[in-house]
Amino acid sequence: TDKLGNFWVDLTRCTLYVLIPISIVAALVLISQGAIQNFQSYTQATTLEGAKQLIAQGPAASQVAIKQLGTNGGGFFNANSAHPYENPTPFTNLLQMCLIFAISAGLPITLGIMTGKPRHGWAVFWAMALLFLAAAAICMGAERGNMEGKEVRFGAGDSALFATITTDASCGAVNAMHDSFTPIGGSIPLLNIMLGEIVFGGVGAGLYGMFLFIVLAVFIAGLMVGRTPEYLGKKIEAHDVKLAMLAVLILAFSILVGTGAAAVTAAGTSSLNNAGPHGLSEMTYAFSSAAGNNGSAFAGLNANTKFYNVALGLAMFFGRFLMIIPLLGIAGSLAAKKKLAESAGTFPVDGPLFTFLLVGVILIVGALTYFPVLSLGPYVEHFLMKAGRVF
Repeated sequence: TDKLGNFWVDLTRCTLYVLIPISIVAALVLISQGAIQNFQSYTQATTLEGAKQLIAQGPAASQVAIKQLGTNGGGFFNANSAHPYENPTPFTNLLQMCLIFAISAGLPITLGIMTGKPRHGWAVFWAMALLFLAAAAICMGAERGNMEGKEVRFGAGDSALFATITTDASCGAVNAMHDSFTPIGGSIPLLNIMLGEIVFGGVGAGLYGMFLFIVLAVFIAGLMVGRTPEYLGKKIEAHDVKLAMLAVLILAFSILVGTGAAAVTAAGTSSLNNAGPHGLSEMTYAFSSAAGNNGSAFAGLNANTKFYNVALGLAMFFGRFLMIIPLLGIAGSLAAKKKLAESAGTFPVDGPLFTFLLVGVILIVGALTYFPVLSLGPYVEHFLMKAGRVF
């Protein structure tokens, strides 16, 4: 279609019919579990040892609800979702994880409904789900027994699951210190962001990130069968594929060039608290998080310096805004094309074959792009840890 709707109408509907109602219910549930919701400033408490402690107060529950539902992740308190006033119980921890995925996991289904191809929406959903389940299993397995940097209320398992979900989406909320994860466990949140946080992704952002890989998967499938690739009746031509690859390369450029510049300059390495491969992982995570609109961190790196403020600001600009241009180009190109009838040679995009092809393209095109820096960072750190050397 060439009619993309009215932005003001869409914004109003999303806010009034989705975000506000769900946030109110979620905030009330959080309050019932012990999250605070008041307009006080600080409360002075006396500790068991007799010392005085100032405890911050405020409207935490309402902000936590919308930060998770809207995949923002900014915490009301510095400790974010590890703070008992934000995330008091294992039940609220589960609720917050569900809120992070609630809208973005529904968008593939919305895609299928709006295009008249519900099975295609489910195929995309299951591609995302497979990647999520695999990443969660690896991260939870790697963190088994590692309680460093984790809240005892949640344990290693729920902390690893939360880390996987928050980096699958462009959320950034954390309930554990990612810098304290094992090398393999920490590599999962890092890789999730590097892939563009497409599993299920941020609200809206994850779907268009996945759409880039859908275009590439359809193009590769067309090459395999020797036909002009088609997606939902629209031809995928060289122009569309070039734009998709440009968007993928912009994200990779923002992450890898920024990390490389930090690794070879004194201004970049002087902020590290850890040397060796873990220090490289900290720098890589910082640029990945900035470019990928996540916001979580390997907090062993002091990013509040002139170098990192400028470098990470540029990574945010390139990774968050420049890649929108080729995406809009693909949208405009497809909207202008005539819809073709399906034929016997049309590659189906609504079955298990397409789901596995899409997962394969993501792993080959996306993951292998970052394999060298992952090898020099968390993977080599894993083998050194096994040999008794830590950083």
